[in-house]
Amino acid sequence: MDDDGDMGALVLPFRASGDPVATADAFVEEMLQGFANQQRARSLNLATIHARDRQVRRFMEFCGSMPWEWGPVDVEDWTTHLVSEPRPVATSTVRAYQQAVALFCDYLVDPRYGWGERSMEMFGSHPVQIFHEWNTTAHVIETEARPQVRPLTRVEVQRLLDHADERAFQAYGSGRKGWATAYRDATLFKVIYAFGLRRREAAMLDVYDFTRNPAAPEFGKYGVCNVRWGKASRGSGPRRRGVIAVHRWASEALAQYVEQVRPQFQTTSPALWPTERQGRVSSHHVDRRFAQWREELGLDPLLHPHCLRHSYVTHLIEDGFDHRFVQEQAGHRWGSTTALYTGVSGDYRNQVVRQALDRAFTPPTEGPNDEPGNEDG
Repeated sequence: MDDDGDMGALVLPFRASGDPVATADAFVEEMLQGFANQQRARSLNLATIHARDRQVRRFMEFCGSMPWEWGPVDVEDWTTHLVSEPRPVATSTVRAYQQAVALFCDYLVDPRYGWGERSMEMFGSHPVQIFHEWNTTAHVIETEARPQVRPLTRVEVQRLLDHADERAFQAYGSGRKGWATAYRDATLFKVIYAFGLRRREAAMLDVYDFTRNPAAPEFGKYGVCNVRWGKASRGSGPRRRGVIAVHRWASEALAQYVEQVRPQFQTTSPALWPTERQGRVSSHHVDRRFAQWREELGLDPLLHPHCLRHSYVTHLIEDGFDHRFVQEQAGHRWGSTTALYTGVSGDYRNQVVRQALDRAFTPPTEGPNDEPGNEDG
């Protein structure tokens, strides 16, 4: 932890002002430190800074050359490598990788930092911006999600949650030590689906993040889920939102877990989902547990935990909730994003079409004063 209380800050060699740079490696480290400092000055999230640092290092390792030696062809070779692997990198991921290194190049070529002049003086070359519109992945469509990735049907959601409950009951009935962990995970996935949460949003929940909803007292202390670790916008911290409970069964399950099961972990942490080592569950744990249950149930291997969030949005729309309400529940800035999350079933769409046709072509019912010849005037 540094003097500012930050955990996990980048630790890179830093040259004292005026000292000569002995090697090219040290010069690159100084560039990376400066890039990190510039981002921290903009109050960017440490995770974002770390991710960009890792990606620049990976690109440099792939090229086998220093930043002042890079050229556009390196971008093209690298991108081709990414999309040609046995498991090709997704288009959106390729774009994120490219943007990370392109931002580093923008920083290096900015004359206010003087990297070009120093590079020319020491190595006879200088960094250039190697990313341009002809060798980068353009964002030309609204969504790039794989078509196979879809919301779970209601039957699939029920099977998944029932399977989780069954494993918890079996562990409890057999007296196994891990029964509380199994029960915790079962409740965790109920909350993810019932409140439409992202993995990290769910993993970072604390007990006090749930409050009463005066307009819906039947949900008790779990009427509102106050999300504190929502997806951040560019250059900002985590976004907060309050998600109103709409499934009474989820609030009841959560109350039972908090009051009867969570105390088994004997933790002093406020984490809603504590581990046996007094930590909190991670996003990776959510991935692993979902994958385990998905395989045990024989579900589509392309499904992942985020599909439960898509299912939440879809099922609310199918149940007749207002689109604006669903958008705010999901924490989407734009209604178009909510629309992309929605994969309403064929039965629902057919029902909507039938209702519209009935309204359009069914004659209005005649009232008692609608007899012919009774028109006023």
